[in-house]
Amino acid sequence: MITVSSTAKEYIQNLMVEQNPGEGAFLRVGVRGGGCSGLEYQMSFDTQRKESDQEFEDKGVKVVVDMKSLLYLYGTELDYKGGLNGKGLFFNNPNASRTCSCGESFAV
Repeated sequence: MITVSSTAKEYIQNLMVEQNPGEGAFLRVGVRGGGCSGLEYQMSFDTQRKESDQEFEDKGVKVVVDMKSLLYLYGTELDYKGGLNGKGLFFNNPNASRTCSCGESFAV
């Protein structure tokens, strides 16, 4: 399961209004090899589901993830932080054994 904090929900909904990704759009999250820690998070709005996708809905936000990425992201909470040290969506991933300082990559 992937969950969404209240602040992330608000941020995602505002971003969807700004970007207007199309009817039936959802937030796609995933993992790919790369980054300074070995694995890198991915996020984008999408409207096309794939056969192997898993869909979660939390606080009215639809989050879709492919099965391979779900192995690394299960139990993750999407959160939003704003401030002088950076702002945006962050992955609170209980499976990550270490993360880089920018928060965009991790290792398991």
